[in-house]
Amino acid sequence: MNDPLLNVVLLHPQIPNNTGNVGRTVAVTGASGSLGRALLLELHRQGAALVALTSSDAPLSLTSADGQAVPLEHVHWHCGEEQALQPVLERCDVLVVNHGFNSHADRSAEAVLRSLEVNALSSWRLLELFAGIATTDPARAVARELWMNTSEAEIQAAVSPLYEISKRLQGQLLSLRSLDLAGPQLRLRRLVLGPFRSALNPIGVMSAGFVAREILRQVRWNWGLVIVTPNPLTYVLMPMATLSRWLYFKAFSQGPE
Repeated sequence: MNDPLLNVVLLHPQIPNNTGNVGRTVAVTGASGSLGRALLLELHRQGAALVALTSSDAPLSLTSADGQAVPLEHVHWHCGEEQALQPVLERCDVLVVNHGFNSHADRSAEAVLRSLEVNALSSWRLLELFAGIATTDPARAVARELWMNTSEAEIQAAVSPLYEISKRLQGQLLSLRSLDLAGPQLRLRRLVLGPFRSALNPIGVMSAGFVAREILRQVRWNWGLVIVTPNPLTYVLMPMATLSRWLYFKAFSQGPE
């Protein structure tokens, strides 16, 4: 069964994912941010080979709990340069789309452009690129995976209007394109995360380490919809929103012939 409804909204039919990430190559965008770093550390602990995708000029170095340097491949890139990542992504089993931008109270034209570009359009281009890579390798024994951090701002106020607008667009595009892209070669996961402490949100109530561990715990149980938040309403509203979008898009849009 490869119904996108199961692939994106509910549990994947093949559960649980007991192999974790041992031996898999995982690329993470936004790798220099607090959640990116936390995810890389947890993925390393699970035995994954790491590719850190970051726009920061500073070299990225991580240290494990035992004081050892974490081996990783550091790739420098900028939004708008997604196609240049193809040679790197062709070697990856999992792509975690985690980069973002928060303009906070700024509503200038420049803030609108950057919010849409970083939070929505760049993520969409990476989705299309990675899906294209996945479909060129149909004999692959295990499907590639793309995890997209859309944020709780998809359905909840984030006290940052442009962040909410751009994240809602990101989530809508993921729902729309999953109808055509999710399947036996590509597994899609939506990460809906509540407020955690980071440069984007210094007053977040959760630690990035806790969020990273919880993401990987839910992925291990093969959830397509991964929710980590202290807000109980999100656990009710987000599945309903995702399902209603899926039904609406399926009824009123048409895929390629």
